[in-house]
Amino acid sequence: MKVKIGNYPKHRFYHNWLYALGWTNLEKVSVRIDPWDTWSMDSTLAHIVVPMLEQLRDTSHGAPFVEDQDRPEHLIGTVANKEIGDIDEFHFQAWDWVLTEMLFAFASKHNDLEYNCSAHYNVTPEEYISFKCLPGDKRDTTYQQRITNGFRLFGKYYENLWD
Repeated sequence: MKVKIGNYPKHRFYHNWLYALGWTNLEKVSVRIDPWDTWSMDSTLAHIVVPMLEQLRDTSHGAPFVEDQDRPEHLIGTVANKEIGDIDEFHFQAWDWVLTEMLFAFASKHNDLEYNCSAHYNVTPEEYISFKCLPGDKRDTTYQQRITNGFRLFGKYYENLWD
């Protein structure tokens, strides 16, 4: 796989004249997919998504609304009126939690969780070892449920992955 994404072009005052002459100001994107990239596409995508989610989490300048049913109990706040844009006291912490759950799910796909599990994913090294050491069906279901929830949240909030 090879992906090349150019910088977003800058707009200058003279570009309006160039647009009128047919010049385009589109970002240049080139993607080549090799046959082996789809053999385990979930793992291939995890290698791309994890660093992007980490960067988004670390440099985020805002946060979308996270529905109460998607939040853990300790992050459900009180809001007078969400329809007019009021946010609750846990608005930003809830989005950080959602991003962390997404990261946990994708990092679990390619076993990147091991090197810094306690720092980023709220899992102690002992918990991580116990999750990974359990054979097949005896694996702790809470671990798999957390992964499944992270992928669900990724799908639900996909259009909010911007900065």
